[in-house]
Amino acid sequence: MKINQTRTFKCTVALGVVLLILCTPISSLSWGAGGHMMTAKIAYDQLNSHAKAEVAKLLAIRVKVKLPDGTTPTLSAQDKKKLTGYTASSKDFVNAAHWADDLKGIKAFDPFKELHFKDVYFSGDGSQLPAESTNNIVTELNRDVDILKNSTDDNARAQALRFIIHFLGDIHQPLHCAARVTHGKGDQGGNLVKLTIAKNLHSYWDSGLQTFPKEGPPPDFKAPPLATVAAAAKKIAAANPKTAPGLNLNDPTNFDSWVQESFKLAKDDAYDGVPSGSTQFDPSNDYKKQGIKLADQRVAWGGYRLAALLNSIWP
Repeated sequence: MKINQTRTFKCTVALGVVLLILCTPISSLSWGAGGHMMTAKIAYDQLNSHAKAEVAKLLAIRVKVKLPDGTTPTLSAQDKKKLTGYTASSKDFVNAAHWADDLKGIKAFDPFKELHFKDVYFSGDGSQLPAESTNNIVTELNRDVDILKNSTDDNARAQALRFIIHFLGDIHQPLHCAARVTHGKGDQGGNLVKLTIAKNLHSYWDSGLQTFPKEGPPPDFKAPPLATVAAAAKKIAAANPKTAPGLNLNDPTNFDSWVQESFKLAKDDAYDGVPSGSTQFDPSNDYKKQGIKLADQRVAWGGYRLAALLNSIWP
């Protein structure tokens, strides 16, 4: 997983007795390529013919990436080559799901990193909670949907589509929508909770608790084969049908409700059994069993909702 996790904490002392920690998140982990690709595969299988034709047209475009402020960054020759490779290897819908994470390999695109998540804070010990960032996955998804629906710029629409495919996966990863604050300090969505069997709690969930199709070894981290992804996605979809209560596929842009959904699952399940303020956690077999079931469901729900969103744009 090509990830560069950076978060900054700023402290302000009021009247010499109150310590307020303001957490400014810069980047976040996400489902690994396997999780994102399964979400996309489940979605693609639900797309109507019009939507499939439109996404094929937009994904064929060699995107000239613009930053959130609308500017086009100056790239080195090496970074231009990287970007060309990222786009060339992700022209199909399923591989396009990891393009937004691929961009993290180019420093000029760092402004996108905070758009992969929305930290909803809760306290483990009564600590005062920091303010939530206004630049987050919800604001970006709303912006991308508006571009896809209303823009006449196909380059902008192609970029927006690629982000939507990816961010619909991210918003369903519970630890993309929660961070626990203990002793005045946030845990960066579980990134500061170390595990003996994984890098940390967040990366453990990124991997579907080590059950999702795996990427190749560093430094390339090659995406898993499409056939492997398709087989795993089929199994997950069969166990999690789109008839499940609560999916609300007739409301495919209710991003705030999906954040709250993921937040509750993070608080009740991903952090379940993790001692407050702990920097070390060893998951039990029961924790892993329940976590795998939940991670699979979130992949399926992300796929169904992604399809519903795109089908609503291109009926």
